[in-house]
Amino acid sequence: MRDVAIVAFAQTDHRRRTDDLSEVEMLMPVLHQVLDATGLRARDIGFTCSGSSDYLAGRAFSFTMALDGVGAQPPISESHVEMDGAWALYEAWVKLRTGEADTALVYSYGKSSPGQVRDVLTRQLDPYYVGPLWPDSVALAALQAQALIDAGETDEAALASIAASNRTAAMDNPHAQLAGSVPAGDYVVRPLRTGDCPPVGDGAAAVVLAAGDTARALCTRPAWIRGIDHRIEAHSLGVRELTDSPSARLAAERAGAFERPVDTAELHAPFPSQEVVLRKALGLDDSVRVNPSGGALAANPVMAAGLIRLGEAAARIHRGESDRALAHATSGPCLQQNLVAVLEGETTHV
Repeated sequence: MRDVAIVAFAQTDHRRRTDDLSEVEMLMPVLHQVLDATGLRARDIGFTCSGSSDYLAGRAFSFTMALDGVGAQPPISESHVEMDGAWALYEAWVKLRTGEADTALVYSYGKSSPGQVRDVLTRQLDPYYVGPLWPDSVALAALQAQALIDAGETDEAALASIAASNRTAAMDNPHAQLAGSVPAGDYVVRPLRTGDCPPVGDGAAAVVLAAGDTARALCTRPAWIRGIDHRIEAHSLGVRELTDSPSARLAAERAGAFERPVDTAELHAPFPSQEVVLRKALGLDDSVRVNPSGGALAANPVMAAGLIRLGEAAARIHRGESDRALAHATSGPCLQQNLVAVLEGETTHV
C-alpha cells in the first residue's frame, strides 16, 4: 500500500445565489485552478471522482453534465458518488493506495439556491416512519440541540458563542459566504436561532491526490493522508443517542486520530450543537484550533462542504501552518454518517 497525499486544493467564492452560472460554469474555474497548482493537465490524471446530488439539481444523472468541465477528450477513468465529495475522495484514495492510479482529481459541487434545501434534505430520512412526517434539517438539528441542553452539555448562549467564533475565524477566509458579526436573530426552530443555522448557498471544490514520489514532485509540502475511515449510525433516530456520535469516534480511532495529538481540526458541523458533539467524540480540547476557515457555519455548499474541510486542513499543511490535522465530513440528519481523516506534513512522518 502506497502513501497518498492531497497536493492541491481549490474552491469557489461561496455565494447565496449563482443564477448566472450553471453547475459546469461554476465548476470549471475551480478545476483549472487546482490543476494549474500542480502543473497537471486532464490527460495526466489517472482517476477522476466526483460527488453531488441529483436531488439538488432536480434531474437524474446531473453529474454527467458536470463532466463537461473536465473535458470529453481524452477518455478518462471516472466515477461518481451521490454523496459529499469527501466520500469521493475516499474512493480515489483507495484507487491510489492499491496502485490503480498515481494521481486523482476529486471534485464536488452543490447549488442549493434553486430550491428549498431544508425540504430536499428530508429525502435522506427513513422513508417509512420518519420521512412522511417531513421533519426538515433544521428541526432535526434543533432536536439534537435540545437534547444537549437537557443533558447539561450546552446552552443557548454557548451555541451562539460557537457560531460567533466560527464566523470570526472566517474573516480570514476570502471564500466564506458569512463572516464576522451575524445577529442571533429570531428562533427558526427552538432552541436554534437564525445565527445558529448555516447559510444556504452555492459552491464547488476540488482537490488533487497523488501517491508516493509523484506527490513530492507536485507539491513542496504534501498533506499525507495517514488514515481515513467512515462509519454510519443507525438510520432510525429513535434508537440513537443524539448527544454523542459513536460513529465519528470509531472513524477517528480507525483513522489513527487518537495516536498522537492534532494541532488543527476542520469539522463539518453546520450547526453549533454538532460541534459540541464532535469535540467530545473526537477528544478535541482547547489546544486544538477548530475550524480556522470558519467551517460550515461560514459556507455550507451541500455536497461540497465536507470535501472543503479536507481541503482546508490540507492547505494549512501545505502552507506550513499545521503539522498534524484532523478533517471531518458528515452527511444525513444529526451526524448520521461521519468520515474522519488524519493529515500530516512530511516532517512528522515516522
